Amino acid sequence: MLVIKDPVHMKKKEMGTYLSSPKTDKLSEDGENDKVRYGLSSMQGWRATMEDAHAAILDLDDKTSFFGVYDGHGGKVVAKFCAKYLHQQVLSNEAYGAGDIETSLQRAFFRMDDMMQGQRGWRELAVLGDKMNKFSGMIEGFIWSPRSGDANNQPDNWPLEDGPHSDFAGPTSGCTACVALIKDKKLFVANAGDSRCVISRKGQAYNLSKDHKPDLEVEKERILKAGGFIHAGRINGSLNLTRAIGDMEFKQNKFLPSEKQMVTADPDINTLDLCDDDDFLVVACDGIWDCMSSQQLVDFIHEQLKSETKLSTVCEKVVDRCLAPDTASGEGCDNMTIILVQFKKSNNNPSEPEPEEETKPEPSQDEPSSSS
Repeated sequence: MLVIKDPVHMKKKEMGTYLSSPKTDKLSEDGENDKVRYGLSSMQGWRATMEDAHAAILDLDDKTSFFGVYDGHGGKVVAKFCAKYLHQQVLSNEAYGAGDIETSLQRAFFRMDDMMQGQRGWRELAVLGDKMNKFSGMIEGFIWSPRSGDANNQPDNWPLEDGPHSDFAGPTSGCTACVALIKDKKLFVANAGDSRCVISRKGQAYNLSKDHKPDLEVEKERILKAGGFIHAGRINGSLNLTRAIGDMEFKQNKFLPSEKQMVTADPDINTLDLCDDDDFLVVACDGIWDCMSSQQLVDFIHEQLKSETKLSTVCEKVVDRCLAPDTASGEGCDNMTIILVQFKKSNNNPSEPEPEEETKPEPSQDEPSSSS
């Protein structure tokens, strides 16, 4: 299959991609329904481009909220693609309708890679990457119509298209994906990459995802079995995280399924029964975690909430706190995105049962993650 090569990319860009002064304009928003309230903020910072994207969907359905952070590398298009489509794929998967949330989340992650291939995938990425305006994309969509019969065989209405990019194997850029889905009193967290989800329970930080790095033994074993190598903490000397959506150049072993490729979109999925001891949830990219540990961030947010009720303002204070004064160390120089979700307490149910033993999260003992 044809792989269109992007310029060689690394998860952490080199010094030359920093601006002479940081771009501190922030995209912030707030929202709430009867179960949760949220605020978010994202900032480009010192990076030459903004490659983060996010999704905050209060009502995925009448019982479900969805929050996702997508940290792009090698370009912004895969993160933007996931922010547009991943939650839709969770909802439309037949497993979701059957109540199997974990399976629907896993399938949605893998589905992103599938959808970004071929003529249709190429065209969608071209529009999202500003290489083609939406009008031109529509025209090309009309010209390269779905293959006969394919439209009826695509349950999620993503028909295959013929065209000059029919053999497009998908993008060589990629993104992390960390999503939190809240359904009734249950929390589902799916993660691929080094963005992170943390919950505060009675002020204690609990990690609900783990950072997928090449030094983890289970990740290293998969990489080597797939024919890759690790050099200077990077897969094939290039990528310093081991699970991601996109990055198709690392997923070309024809003898292995998707979950066993050097880099896989296969998410770790954790579930947790929520209780009245839960204060808030944070989903954030590594631009935050490079600068603060999970507990440091939870403590900082609790302190801010004593005097600030607008959650997006709290998020803005977090990114300002993490922004480096210069680019000398590299820490605090990344794009930054954080979503803060506060649980509304149930007045009519003061004695919420404790989670079952297997769903109790482990207290966080992390340090700020290395940016190497």
